[in-house]
Amino acid sequence: MKKIINYKNAPAPIGPYSQAVLKNGTLYASGQIAINPSNNQLVINSIEEETKQVMENVKNVLQAADMDFSNLVKCSIFLSDMKYFDAINNVYASYFDENPPARETVAVQGLPKNVNIEISFIAVE
Repeated sequence: MKKIINYKNAPAPIGPYSQAVLKNGTLYASGQIAINPSNNQLVINSIEEETKQVMENVKNVLQAADMDFSNLVKCSIFLSDMKYFDAINNVYASYFDENPPARETVAVQGLPKNVNIEISFIAVE
């Protein structure tokens, strides 16, 4: 049986999808963007602040499933422009002490709410 993760400390879905789904010990999470769940506002002052908010949202979804960054096995990063690659890497790296998950990073034509970064992930108990 699958368990739907819907956590108040992470942004509510802006469409017909769940924040994450836990099935057989694996957490499949929808893409997280830089919405601050406490006020439902976008954090887009800089790519660093935007990335930090996304990573905090990832952390909160993980916590809702009793997991943390050590449980991540795969992340997918979508950028509005590859010019942000180095800046997001610096922030992203700060969330991992060692052994970061597998990952791909791609530039896309557009993201929800015209943000610059979205991260989806898979984690395992």
